[in-house]
Amino acid sequence: MIRRGRGIDAVKGDRVEIVVDAGDTTRAYEVVASRAGRRVETAVRRGVVEVSEVTRSGSVVRTARFMANRVLALVEHPVPRVEESEAAGERPLRDDPRS
Repeated sequence: MIRRGRGIDAVKGDRVEIVVDAGDTTRAYEVVASRAGRRVETAVRRGVVEVSEVTRSGSVVRTARFMANRVLALVEHPVPRVEESEAAGERPLRDDPRS
């Protein structure tokens, strides 16, 4: 299962945290989209969890692979997206009950 739901708008800062059972302890790893325009994709195939940093064109920059039966948690942390009107300092088009 490949997650491609975020599409082209994925930007620098997307990250995935993987917690793995290492016998008597747990270890945490992170894969981060280190540059603008890159995204992090996850896939589970044949008992292996694969987390990859991918460029806009789809070429893989780096990959982390873990045995699926050892993975305790896979947490995706997307960067909060800012609407264009909010970035320009204008009032957002939607009604916000908090304002």
